[in-house]
Amino acid sequence: MPTLIESEEHQALREAVSALGKRYGRDYLTRVIAEGRYPTELWQEAAKLGYLGVNLPEEYGGGGGGIAELSIVLEELGASGAPLLMLVVSPAICGTVISRFGTEDQKRAWLPGLADGTKLMAFGITEPDAGSNSHRITTTARRDGEDWLLTGRKVFISGVDHADAVLIVGRTEDARTGRLKPCLFIVPRDAEGFSRNPIDMELSAAEKQWELVLDDVRLPADALVGDGDAGLLQLFAGLNPERIMTAAFAIGMGRYAVGKALEYARERTVWKTPIGAHQAIAHPLAQAHIDLELARLMMQKAALLYDAGDDIGAGEAANMAKYAAGEACVRAVDQAVHTLGGNGLTREFGLASLIVGARVARIAPVSREMILNYISHQTLGLPKSY
Repeated sequence: MPTLIESEEHQALREAVSALGKRYGRDYLTRVIAEGRYPTELWQEAAKLGYLGVNLPEEYGGGGGGIAELSIVLEELGASGAPLLMLVVSPAICGTVISRFGTEDQKRAWLPGLADGTKLMAFGITEPDAGSNSHRITTTARRDGEDWLLTGRKVFISGVDHADAVLIVGRTEDARTGRLKPCLFIVPRDAEGFSRNPIDMELSAAEKQWELVLDDVRLPADALVGDGDAGLLQLFAGLNPERIMTAAFAIGMGRYAVGKALEYARERTVWKTPIGAHQAIAHPLAQAHIDLELARLMMQKAALLYDAGDDIGAGEAANMAKYAAGEACVRAVDQAVHTLGGNGLTREFGLASLIVGARVARIAPVSREMILNYISHQTLGLPKSY
């Protein structure tokens, strides 16, 4: 097992990505959101520097690294105030699934573009009545000659308006058992019968959320990713990196919030003393920092296990990392806002919007309660109530 103390290469990557993030920062992302557009400039520069595809195979234009490296990229961009949510989706989920299970033609068609930022892929699993429960997904794919026909609905799908295609999780009938099994399909954005509707969110983000409708969307045989019999394995090959990257997103956000609170606590003076000198202010910020550092350790463990090919061990650690990071992020943001008092709710200091943003890490891509269910059953061996 590799050490959990970061290598010099990883430390250098952190410093380089941090420098990029600080050149853009929270003011840039706030402006992009206000203008209703995508952070294209940051995305393209991150691509040019090789950060978007750092986890993808070198033979397809990637950096040859793993989720450990990609999580560093997202965490440091988040800590600078300018996270790129689609890093969770395009290179981490879709890029991983295609590089591990895709055909040679699929790899050549998609991986170079995902690595250099010229292509973007969204991921569609969540449904109105199933959430992320792959056993209750109702989007179905049926054969029509050599083609596939997909029908169903998806909700809370990020970045579809900027994506060239969506990796859709559907279900097909197993010819041997007659049961439905999960399968993944690459659905081009302009496919006939494939429509999208924006979801009106209170959350302010550059990446919009969409409802997707698939009405007998006709796809060629090669739209199916990899082996149709390995759908569940392929699905979890994408979901574990998703959880690890969500942890990175949360840790970066929490670090940014604590950093802003520390600046304020050092400078804001009451009765001739900086408020940060008072333990009522200092101790909660110290605790927030500790919680974020502990969450990062579990995230690093999960990434190392995943990159080493231990899917089972990575599944447990990725869920724990996502849970720990979500909780740490919510507490860090709350404490940061509280440290600033009324200023924490002003646009000038830019922390109030993180109150809503931090909740995402508790809710998506899987709720903390479902993670507790997973650990209860899979790790502790307790019986199910459902």
